[in-house]
Amino acid sequence: MSKKIDVRADRIMRALLRAGDISVQELVEQIGTSAPSIRRDLARLEKRGLVLRTHGGATLVEPLLYEPFRHDTSFQARELRFADEKRRIGLAASELIVEKETIGLMAGTTTTQLGRSLRHRRGISVITNALNIGMELCNQPAIKTTLTGGTLAWAWTFALAGQPALNMLKDVYLDKAFISATGFDLERGVTTLESDEATVSQMMIKQAREVIVVADSSKIGQVSPALICPISAVNVLVTDTTLPEETYAALTERGIKVIRA
Repeated sequence: MSKKIDVRADRIMRALLRAGDISVQELVEQIGTSAPSIRRDLARLEKRGLVLRTHGGATLVEPLLYEPFRHDTSFQARELRFADEKRRIGLAASELIVEKETIGLMAGTTTTQLGRSLRHRRGISVITNALNIGMELCNQPAIKTTLTGGTLAWAWTFALAGQPALNMLKDVYLDKAFISATGFDLERGVTTLESDEATVSQMMIKQAREVIVVADSSKIGQVSPALICPISAVNVLVTDTTLPEETYAALTERGIKVIRA
């Protein structure tokens, strides 16, 4: 595949990740190429299992991995809460990743969106403790995906934790660690609900050159029981546009880069 085709495919996927579905005409206008070229690009992406062609356009392929969770109301609530914000945050965070990097993805609904935003990419190594992220990336041969191993942290979760996960992580080095959280407070730090999962996040942070927290603005100012790290350990926060200006200013004063998607 030529570099030009790769660039077009990347732009098509970014457009779909933002919109969910899109018409050929909209892609022609956004990308500046012919409709036949767009249709050929969509056919290639469909072969890779990334899109589904529709009459006059295409839609993203939604994962069919969660059938046992389909009627679980707590899972549905987590998936749907701030869904648009999480999708935008995941896409913005994915743009921080460059080819040949090794990244860590902690389990979480926002990091899941980040994982989905990587499915069309090439030359990235992903290490994750999330079973579902591993499943979503497993049919993409251009991405090397490694699961940490470990024990499922609690019932109805995708997160692996425990000593096997820690043992695996201590033997790797990460360019970037993407950390999910249920709380992000200026004084209390980055927190989550389960201490076992916090411990895995801590090891991932220890092994990473750069620490990036992905959290929608509803998490800002919240404090959960288990400490992941102090704010001083965070290099970048990727959140949504409703983050208050005073919080943005306070974070940037502390040297944290804030991206509002």
